Amino acid sequence: MQKNNTSFAIILITSLFFLWGFALNLNPILIPHLKKACQLTDVQSALIDSASYIAYFIMAIPAGLFMKRFGYKGGIILGLSLFAVGAFLFYPAAETRTYSFFLGALFIIACGLTFLETAANPYITVLGDQEGATQRLNFAQSFNGLAATLAPLIGGHFILSGKVLSTAEEASMSPAQLDAYLNLEASSVEIPFLVIGTVVLLVALMLWRTPLPEIEEQGEAKSIKGSLWKEKNLVLGVVAQFFYVGAQVGIWSFFIRFSNRVAGIEEKSASVFLGTALFGFMAGRFIGTFLMKYISPSKLLAFYSVMNILLLILAVVLHGMFSVYALIGVGFFMSIMFPTIFALSIRGLGPKTKEGSSYVIMSIVGGAIFPVIMGKISDLSNIQIAYLVPASCFLVIFYFAMKNINSKNITLTTSH
Repeated sequence: MQKNNTSFAIILITSLFFLWGFALNLNPILIPHLKKACQLTDVQSALIDSASYIAYFIMAIPAGLFMKRFGYKGGIILGLSLFAVGAFLFYPAAETRTYSFFLGALFIIACGLTFLETAANPYITVLGDQEGATQRLNFAQSFNGLAATLAPLIGGHFILSGKVLSTAEEASMSPAQLDAYLNLEASSVEIPFLVIGTVVLLVALMLWRTPLPEIEEQGEAKSIKGSLWKEKNLVLGVVAQFFYVGAQVGIWSFFIRFSNRVAGIEEKSASVFLGTALFGFMAGRFIGTFLMKYISPSKLLAFYSVMNILLLILAVVLHGMFSVYALIGVGFFMSIMFPTIFALSIRGLGPKTKEGSSYVIMSIVGGAIFPVIMGKISDLSNIQIAYLVPASCFLVIFYFAMKNINSKNITLTTSH
């Protein structure tokens, strides 16, 4: 493959990381927004994450099989098409103010994102030299972090009204007035998601008309025979990714509610603090990519896991803005985790990289489970105590990192 073609392919695939990062990181805005517009409990609002992340569990293996048959480009085009359809469905969902309709639209979007992630994560690791695989993936994921920073800021501005009715205010309104208020709140998602759907559809059309190199992964010296579930490091990586995504989604999803309950910050201002946290997340990706030139990815992963455990404990035991600041700090130390766990997990799988990648992507279903657990704990106790759940998740990630520290091959390569 010519160097120029490879560079252009890397640029195009990196843009996909931005697109799905933007979509997923609108969930922390949609959770408080639809909680208000559809009058939901914390557990019910957490189903927004469940609808998104359960798709990864259901569609990851079909996505891997689809790409085995039609290649990376075919998977990417189908993923973008599903993404656009789901975004367009937000309009009728808002018009009817039907929560199940919103969940269905989010599920379709996430099905598309599953194809994109199953394709783009391994594709970027094999586009170029083996030694730079992990750095390339972390760099591409940095644009996912940029999208994560912008999504709550843009979504908070265009979607959140900043007005939350108190119980007394709601009781004083007539049914017609309340219905009009709720309809107005629900309608604020229509234009943003129509714009998102249009942009995604245009990107799909552009990629359809652009030739992309198809990588054929060749086997390494190590021959993998039989089921991939016999590969202990892959299995442990799937488990670690399950807990990591669950922790990340839970932390971001309830950030606005946490800020309001613990520090009395109203929703629009809280969305700005969330944007700050996600800026730290983005910066952490770039800084982490640089640090990996000098520190092995597994050692960095272990250190970041410990830092997140400590910061989450502080977020739970402290009060006011100190708790919010601790939670903001967690964003920086989560930054490298997804791409690093991913690259460590699929290392050395050779011709079974697509299949192994689909298993790791399938583990993203953790994002459908842990926010619901946090929502239940919040309903029974309070949102601050619920943050002990992600703290426990980072113990699993620390264990995975320690199991990889003594690996002879810590450059994290995949063969091509």
